[in-house]
Amino acid sequence: MNLKKTFSELFSVPRLTYRAWKVWRRDFDVFMKTIRINFLPSLIEPILYLLALGVGLGGFVAPVEGMPYVKFIAPALVAISVMYGAFFENTYASFVRMYFQKTFDAIIATPVSVEEVIAGELLWGATRATINSTTVLAVVACFGLISSPAALLVPLLSFMCGLMFASIAMCFTAIAAEIDFFNYPSFLFITPMFLLSGTFFPLSTLPPAAQVAAQAVLPLTHVVILSRSLTTGVLSSSLLLNTAWVVGVTAVFFVLSINMMRKRLIK
Repeated sequence: MNLKKTFSELFSVPRLTYRAWKVWRRDFDVFMKTIRINFLPSLIEPILYLLALGVGLGGFVAPVEGMPYVKFIAPALVAISVMYGAFFENTYASFVRMYFQKTFDAIIATPVSVEEVIAGELLWGATRATINSTTVLAVVACFGLISSPAALLVPLLSFMCGLMFASIAMCFTAIAAEIDFFNYPSFLFITPMFLLSGTFFPLSTLPPAAQVAAQAVLPLTHVVILSRSLTTGVLSSSLLLNTAWVVGVTAVFFVLSINMMRKRLIK
């Protein structure tokens, strides 16, 4: 009976109103005040990756899946920026706002509910992921590595996938006792995805079991596949399965993260 009650509490659909966007607007305003600091890393980092790995290392690597190595990794850099933008915004940054700055407590004292505060944070995390990935996409385009108009859909993909990573990140924030806790998901979850999600080498080079595991448990795998397909124009019906996977995982963790944070904040 207790197990059933716990399950019901964690997966009950939260009641949200337009006030969640007020929280998003607050985070957006803070971002705009520090945009010079926030914008520079997302601009310079993909340039360094493209020069070091794409141009430098790529000169020693044979074409991958029928394309130059630099063109192979470029869409992956876009996907990686989605993951980093959303995950770190809703772990470290959200924890600071919740624990040190007491921003959540201040907002909850207004008509905005706990659920709306967290939903606003998640929407901002998805937005931050979209800003980062669009910046990387622009850099990739400047290098002449975009070959399909379908790349215009990347910002929409970034928001959807950013919401997924933001929701997963918020679940970690809900159980974090201190800010150093985030070293664990960063090392055990983010780093494996960064390396093993078809980012720098094709998944086909992995053993069959590892390929299945990568697509089953590593969200970035699906983001890389979708990003690479949109930027190269190689589209297929199998992308619907990747999209459905992302939508399903996003829905589950969006609800779960809000309820976990509500349980933490309301005592």
